[in-house]
Amino acid sequence: MRAHAKTFLVIALAASLGGSFFSDQINPYFLDIITGIGINIILAVSLNLINGYTGQFSLGHAGFMAVGAYTSAAITMFFGPRFLSALGGNNGATIAILFLSALLAGGLMAAVAGLFVGVPSLRLKGDYLAIVTLGFGEIIRVIFRNMESVGGALGLTGIPGYTNIFWVFSFGALTIYVVTCMVNSTYGRGFLAVHDDEIAAEAMGINTTKYKIIAFVVGAFFAGIAGGIYGHFKLSIDPRGFDFMRSIEIVIMVILGGMGNTVGVIIAAVLLTLLPVGLRELPPLAVDVPLGFFRLNFKIVWNESLMLFYSLFIIVLMLARPQGLFTFRSKPKLA
Repeated sequence: MRAHAKTFLVIALAASLGGSFFSDQINPYFLDIITGIGINIILAVSLNLINGYTGQFSLGHAGFMAVGAYTSAAITMFFGPRFLSALGGNNGATIAILFLSALLAGGLMAAVAGLFVGVPSLRLKGDYLAIVTLGFGEIIRVIFRNMESVGGALGLTGIPGYTNIFWVFSFGALTIYVVTCMVNSTYGRGFLAVHDDEIAAEAMGINTTKYKIIAFVVGAFFAGIAGGIYGHFKLSIDPRGFDFMRSIEIVIMVILGGMGNTVGVIIAAVLLTLLPVGLRELPPLAVDVPLGFFRLNFKIVWNESLMLFYSLFIIVLMLARPQGLFTFRSKPKLA
């Protein structure tokens, strides 16, 4: 399994490098969509480690994304000029070193935030854990909204545009590789034990809190990386871009793809990134239904009704296919 994973990683890195050479020839509109797909893959696969394989329920993934975005942007904006001059000028190699350092710093800060919230709260289960992670995500958003040093409520603008196809899909491939290797390792047995029966796992001497924290920290790290890539592509970040609804979007990708199904989650991330794009192309639908003495008259703007469709879709999905649309076999279990 690891040999296949390494082969996938090498091929994906090579393809990402090759694609980056042609990114200047891609229409900016389509480049925005492709980059969004890569960022959502990182977010969905990393959350799947927490929600899918370990059986927790986190609603604060956008908070970790925000930590990574603001940390990496602050490094490249405030310390980047001095860093580049110290390394000998503004060229491709020095920019790559600066950007990689900023992304890793953003991921590490997000991982520290994941550890900070994880240690006291991951002894909780189910709905209680979901509420705590939801509160954490909102706390992070409010903190950045009130930090004038990083733009406050107006957001942070003037971020260098360092993101390209190589960085997006290289880290996407690395996220898939790390999660796949962890799930199929000794740690993966611990994740699955926590997911299948936490009480039985504790009775067998497994430190379930340890495995939950590991999953939480790794997932938060890659969410921070995704936030840094996002900020350096959009060139500005705003606290409103990391709100509760952003976390819900990521959770929907995991549910749609199938909890604990990496391939399905990747497919769902692609589809749910393309869905708003397709809805924007649809003309508004005018509805006029006579009801006796009354007439029901309203207009549906498809793109503005996206969350309504998400909500209805989740209800139908949970009733008809709770294992997810793209899960055709059960996830691995302990022998």
